[in-house]
Amino acid sequence: MIFRSTLTGLSLAFVLATLVQAQEAQPSPEEARVRSVVTAYRDAVTGLDVSRTPALFWPDAEIFESGGIEGAFPHYLEHHLAPEFADLASFTFSEPKTDIEIDGDIALVTETYRYRITFKDGDRAPVERQGVATSVLRQRDGVWRFSLYHSSAKAVRTTP
Repeated sequence: MIFRSTLTGLSLAFVLATLVQAQEAQPSPEEARVRSVVTAYRDAVTGLDVSRTPALFWPDAEIFESGGIEGAFPHYLEHHLAPEFADLASFTFSEPKTDIEIDGDIALVTETYRYRITFKDGDRAPVERQGVATSVLRQRDGVWRFSLYHSSAKAVRTTP
């Protein structure tokens, strides 16, 4: 009888642990919406298509990159992103990891990734970096967009 009770208790604990783990693995609808904005920005970058990016940022969004203040997104797009994309042949991400925490109408997002860019000018060597980004997305009238975006990168270290 004691064995049967212990076995039943262990089985119940296993089922409950599995249910809790399954619930934790399922993103909430809001997290899925936030993730879709973050993924859409990454897809626009890899597609070298700046035309898709303004809809992902609020007009008053602030951009910070590699120690610099880029200002509002329209300025960043015109003076930084668009001119850079014009010189690139490809931009690829690998090993992306995204963590999202939502508090009401604010989402805090951290990303780590590696990226590789190649240039239209074949004489320029490709660039590989380990990158990190921290973002704040804000929901207004049911729509999630970037309100703040900060990214930085460092050269990829090769292990001897």
